[in-house]
Amino acid sequence: MDEEGIPPTALCEISLLNLLSHSIYVVRLLAVEQAAKNGKPVLYLVFEFLNTDLKKYLDVYRRGPNPRPLPPHQVKNFLFQLCKGVAHCHGHGVLHRDLKPQNLLVDKEKGILKIADLGLGRAFTVPMKSYTHEIVTLWYRAPEVLLGATHYSTGVDMWSVGCIFAEMVRRQALFPGDSELQQLLHIFRLLGTPTEEQWPGVSGLRDWHEFPQWKPQSLARAVPTLEPEGIDLLSKMLQLDPANRISAIAAIDHPYFNSLDKF
Repeated sequence: MDEEGIPPTALCEISLLNLLSHSIYVVRLLAVEQAAKNGKPVLYLVFEFLNTDLKKYLDVYRRGPNPRPLPPHQVKNFLFQLCKGVAHCHGHGVLHRDLKPQNLLVDKEKGILKIADLGLGRAFTVPMKSYTHEIVTLWYRAPEVLLGATHYSTGVDMWSVGCIFAEMVRRQALFPGDSELQQLLHIFRLLGTPTEEQWPGVSGLRDWHEFPQWKPQSLARAVPTLEPEGIDLLSKMLQLDPANRISAIAAIDHPYFNSLDKF
């Protein structure tokens, strides 16, 4: 806290968390406490405790003493919960904008996954406001953000969900770029370089260049162990044109989840 009280960013996060906390798929804010530290007022946000996050959970499978794939039912269960949580955020007019395995907390005993760290989340309004460009962690960053789009919507989160889905199946990141350009090249190599026909307006985005012309590759080859319904859902999440990306609410009803006991 500063001389003027609680910073607006903290107030924003607290109000968002209060709004979203009644979903079991979003980490619960239990209390907000004011205390003094070195004579200065500080604010503590008290959350429910979960014992790990999805990155650490996956690390056990990929780096443990006996590396093994995540069971398909577990992938399906976690993805369903993630889609439910994202649908809840979007239904309340909130974009997360930084979905990644480190921001998804896991209760190992109960097999529950919850969205955390809404620090970059922000309420979105229609018409879309112009947002800052520097957000989502690179590997999960949507192509429209990488290309400098200033107006974007719920599709940025759904792209991240698709990347997380593929990573749970493969046990390694689908697009592990180390710069914005590298990230785009990874994406275009697999999904094909977009054209104006496929993605109207793409060449007018701020950071568009003449990229190498790649043809789309088979998504099934990138995630060979994923069942056909899973490939179909992943392909709908990883549409280059955000207007064509599946919404969280539609994803929940996808046939891929038909075998789950939904709760």
